[in-house]
This record gives sequence, C-alpha cells and structure tokens, in this order.
Amino acid sequence: MKLKAFAKINLGLDVIGRREDGYHQVRMIMQTIRMFDQLEIEKSRKPGIRLSVNLPYVPADAGNLVYRAASLMMEEFSLPQGLDIRLNKFIPVAAGMAGGSSDAAAALVGINRLFGLGLSRGELMERGLKLGADVPYCIMRGTALAEGIGEKLTRLSPLPPCYILIGKPGVSVSTKYVYTNLKLDETTVHPDIDGMVAALKAGDLTGVTEKMGNVLESVTIPRYPVIEKIKDLMKETGALNALMSGSGPTVFGIFDDREKARQAQQRLRESRLARQVFLAEAFHNGGTEDDQ
Repeated sequence: MKLKAFAKINLGLDVIGRREDGYHQVRMIMQTIRMFDQLEIEKSRKPGIRLSVNLPYVPADAGNLVYRAASLMMEEFSLPQGLDIRLNKFIPVAAGMAGGSSDAAAALVGINRLFGLGLSRGELMERGLKLGADVPYCIMRGTALAEGIGEKLTRLSPLPPCYILIGKPGVSVSTKYVYTNLKLDETTVHPDIDGMVAALKAGDLTGVTEKMGNVLESVTIPRYPVIEKIKDLMKETGALNALMSGSGPTVFGIFDDREKARQAQQRLRESRLARQVFLAEAFHNGGTEDDQ
C-alpha cells in the first residue's frame, strides 16, 4: 500500500482564548497543498511494527506519529500480522505544515484499507484525534474551517486556482513556546475568518488573500525576524499576500500567475533567506486514487 501524506497551510489562524485544560480555542482556515511525504505499508508475518525513515533525525519508534497510529490500529483490532512501514519525508520538519500529523493520517487510512477494516472517514477521524488535533483534518483534507482545539471541522468552498510558494528558513520553532508566549488582549489583531469564508464561497481569490492573518506571528516573528523578510520578499515579487503557516517558521505566498511565482521562487532561492523553497498548488478532494 503506497500513500501520499499531503502538507497543509493555514490561510487564516485566530486564537480566541485559552481553556481551563490549557488548550487554546482556535478558528483556522486550513488548506491542503500538493507537497507530500510518501508512506509504504506492507503486511509482514513477523509480528510488531518496523518503521524506517529516510531522514536520520526523524524518530523511527514510538516518538513518531506513524508508529503510534499503527500501534493504535493494531491494538484496537487485534491485528495478528506485523507491519513494515517506510516513510519518505519531503515536507519540511517542525515547519507548521502538519507533516507528522499528515503521516499519521495516511497510516490510519492505509491500515484501514490494507486489512479491510471498513472504517468510514469519520471513524478514522475519531481515532486520529487521539494522536493530535491536526490529524482529523489531515484525513479530511481540502479547504476547511477548524474550530475548538482544531478538531471541529467544516468543509468550505475550495480555494480558487493559484500558485503557492513555500519558503522555510533554517530555524526550528517550538509550538509550545509560541502558544505559551501568546498574549491576547484588546490590541490583538484578529484575522477576518468569517470574511475569508465568504470570499471562498464567492470564489474570490483576492478577497481571501486580503484577509489572510495569523495571530501567532506576534510571537514568532519578533524571535525570528527572517520570517518577516521572507514575507516581504514574496510580496515584493508579486504575491497577492504572504503569511506564516501555523506556529512557523514556514512562510507561504499566494500568486495568481505561474510565471510570477516561478520568478519569485528563483529570487527567494538566491536570497538565501529560506533553506527550503518549493512551488505548489492547492489540493482539493475528488482527485484520483493516486492522490490518496
């Protein structure tokens, strides 16, 4: 079984408050993009889970969400056979693009198919929540409004056709640090999430990009000013807008013209501001089996 685990960006990320259990209440517009890790899952007569990863610094044991997803399914359904799993990572690690969550989502989907367990997408999403707040969305994919701690999902009208430039600087950001240091008060600038939902419904790309915003930038950018520099370069080279994804440090810019996007990609590479630079498009549900 071969699967693609697609990355996501946050077109809008708002934090409304903090719950008594320490989790933050969010309202986010999530978008899957055509950048993906590859997962190969194979049944084995030898019991247990064997996970191999193409990157030496990514754990290949219970510290990896793929391993934990496989364990969850094998224990719940008492699967007698073992699993050999190969994970080839291309999505930047610790980048605010839900790479680990998407890998876990792909593992759940793949094991469900491989063993013919017959779980619906909703049932897989319920299990995904036990692994992380982003995992249900990574099973659902497409354009969606995420609320609560990120687990309450509403499918939205798709993002209009565009080109998405991704730039990840050579820094790693702790999500825990960002949320711990986030201060919400009367001066906080909240993105217009409802306005973005309406613009998506109207198929208005400019209306979406004009309203893009991420409250976590108020924490991450002062600590890592290179994020602002990448945003500025993308906007200078033709992006309708640029934004940090998730808690960072990845930045994405949205372009309505492929040639402009390619030129901006070249400029960003030459600037050396970003260590990893990719050009992608939005992923929408309803693709081929190869997209699963």
